[in-house]
Amino acid sequence: MLKKITLIGLTCLWASSVFAQNPSIIPVPSKAVYPKGSYPLASSIIIAGPKDATLTTTYANLTDKLSRVAGKKVQWLYDQGSTASLASIRFKLNAKADAALGNEGYQLTSDAKGVQITANKPVGLFYGIQTLLQLMPKEIESTKAVAGVKWSIPYANITDTPRFAWRGIMLDVARHFFTKEEVKRFIDEMVAYKYNVLHFHLTDDEGWRVEIKSFPNLTKKGAFNVKKVGHFTDFSKPLPDEPRTYGGFYTQEDIKELVKYGQERFVNIMPEIDVPGHSMAAVASYPELSCTPEAVNYQVISGEPFIDWSHGHPEALQDNTLCPANEKVYTFLDSVMGEVSQLFPFEYIHMGGDECPKNYWDKNPQILAMRKELGLKNSQEVQAHFVQKLEKIITSKGKRMMGWDEILEGGGLPKNTAVMSWRGMEGGIQAAKDGHEVVMTPNNHVYIDLMQGDKAIEPPVYKTVRLRDSYAFNPVPEGVDAKLVKGGQANLWSEQLFNYRHLQYMTYPRSFAIAEALWSEPANRNWDNFVGRVEAHMARFDVAQKKYAPSMFEPIIEVKRNAIGELMVQLSTEISGLTIHYSFDHSFPDQFYPVASGPVLVPKDATVMKIVTYRGDKAMGRTLDLTVSDMINRAK
Repeated sequence: MLKKITLIGLTCLWASSVFAQNPSIIPVPSKAVYPKGSYPLASSIIIAGPKDATLTTTYANLTDKLSRVAGKKVQWLYDQGSTASLASIRFKLNAKADAALGNEGYQLTSDAKGVQITANKPVGLFYGIQTLLQLMPKEIESTKAVAGVKWSIPYANITDTPRFAWRGIMLDVARHFFTKEEVKRFIDEMVAYKYNVLHFHLTDDEGWRVEIKSFPNLTKKGAFNVKKVGHFTDFSKPLPDEPRTYGGFYTQEDIKELVKYGQERFVNIMPEIDVPGHSMAAVASYPELSCTPEAVNYQVISGEPFIDWSHGHPEALQDNTLCPANEKVYTFLDSVMGEVSQLFPFEYIHMGGDECPKNYWDKNPQILAMRKELGLKNSQEVQAHFVQKLEKIITSKGKRMMGWDEILEGGGLPKNTAVMSWRGMEGGIQAAKDGHEVVMTPNNHVYIDLMQGDKAIEPPVYKTVRLRDSYAFNPVPEGVDAKLVKGGQANLWSEQLFNYRHLQYMTYPRSFAIAEALWSEPANRNWDNFVGRVEAHMARFDVAQKKYAPSMFEPIIEVKRNAIGELMVQLSTEISGLTIHYSFDHSFPDQFYPVASGPVLVPKDATVMKIVTYRGDKAMGRTLDLTVSDMINRAK
C-alpha cells in the first residue's frame, strides 16, 4: 500500500513539473513538442502573412496586442516570397492543401528563426494565432501597456486539428438581455478557446430580443418586463402599475453587425426562435396566436412562477404556447422565419421545441377538433404536427431546422432536421439511430448555468455540474455513428445571470473543459494535466480582469448520520494536492486548523462549520459556511 501511495505522489509531482515546463494551451493540441529555449521578441517586429480579407480583423487584433500591450513596433509584409524571410512571425497558406490539417487545422513552429504558422485555410491561421497568443506571457491579456515583461515565445512544434466541426456555446439573451457590446465581448472570449458557433437564444417567456418588422409588437411590448432582484421563478407577481422597462432587443442592423463581427472571427451565429412553448413574450404581444381567450390579459413574464413542475413535466398556470390549430400561427411563423433567415446566413435555424406544456392543449376545443380531423392520438402528436409544418416553413427559406430533443416526441420528424440532445445523451442516441444529425448538449455535462460547487457558497440552482463533470464530456457515446454527431456545445441559460461579470463567473473555467472535449482527441486529454493548465489560464484571466469561478478548489461535501444518529461530514476535493481545514467555533480556519482527513463528527452544540482549502501555505478556495441546520437537511 505504501508503495502505491508513493507512486501516486510521484505521479502528481511529475505532472506538476510538466505543467511548469510546458506551455499551458487550452484546448490541448493534437501533437506538441516543446524543445528547450525561447524566441525573444525584438522591439520592432516584422510579420509576414497572406493578404486575405477574412484575416483583416485577425491581423489588426494581433497588431493591437503587440503594440499597445507589449509596446512593440509592428510592420506587416503581405509577400509570401523572398521578403517573407525578413519576418520574425510568418503566416502561410499552403499552395497545396495538407490533408492532415483539414479546413481548421494549423502547424505552428517556434525556434531560433522565429515563429511560423501554416494552414490550408484562413480559419486555420486564425486558430494558430489563438495558440500563439497563449504561448506568450500572460501579460499579453492585459487591457493596457505592461512594462518589465520578457516578451518571448517558447520553442514549440505543434500540429493541431479539431475533433469536431461544431464547437458551440449557447447564450440565452431572452431571460436577461445582454447588450450588443457584451455579445461582442462574449464572442471574443469564446474564440480564444476555439469555439466556432454562437447559439443565440433570442426568444422566451421573458423576452423577445430580435426586431421583426412585420410584427413590431414583438419588441415594442415583448422585449420588456419588470425588473426583479432575487431568485428567478420565486419573484412576486408584478403589480399592474410596475413599470415594464427592463430588457431590450437587437435591431436588425444590430443583428447584421453581430453576424459580421462573428464572421470576422470565424464564428457562425445560429438564431433560436423557441416555439411552440416558451412563447409568452410572443403571446403577450399578439394574443391571437394563443388558443386561450385569457391571453388578452397576459404579460411578459418577469420571473414569477407560472409553470408547475411537481408532476415531472411542465404544466402551465398560464398558457405560454402558440396554438397549433390556428393558421394565423403559421402565417406568423412564416413571416418571422423569413426575416430571421435574411438576417442570419448560417445554415440552421433552431426552433426550440422544448418543455412545451400541453395541459391547455388537452382540453382546448380547437385542438381537440384538429386531433379528430387529422387522426392525432394525443398532444405529443399535435406537437409533432406543429414541428412538421414549421420544418416546411424553415426549409422554404433555404435553411435547415434544428430543435431540442423533445421534437422527436410524437414521431414523424423530417429527416433533414438536426437534433440537439439536452436531456442527457438519450435523445441524441435515438436521433442518430433514426438517421438525424446530432449536436450533443447533455445537461449533466455542459449546462454551465448550473452550480459548479457546493450550494453553501454558489448561487442557488437546482443541480450541480462541477468542472470535472464538464471535462468528462464525450459527445460520441458508444454505439452511435460518429459521422452523425456534428459536435457539442456548452449551454448558458440566463435565468440567474443578472450581469456580465456573473456570466463570466458561470462560463469559466467550465467552458475550458468543454472546449477541450470538442477540439482535442480523447487520447490527449488528462484531468490532472488539464487542472494545471486551468490554473495558468486563471492567472491570465487575473491579468485581463476577467471573472471566473474558483469552485474547483473548494470541497465536495457529503453529510450522513452514524449508527447512533450523530451528524458526520465527509469532505473531499475534485483536484489533488489540497488539504481541507475546518472550525466549529465561528473562527476562520487557516492552514493551522484541524485537517479533515476523514469523516468529521459535528459537536453536539455546534451551529456552523467553516471550511477552507489550502495548498501548502496558500488558501486556494473561499471559506464555506456550512450551517448545522443545512447539515440536518442534507442528511435526510
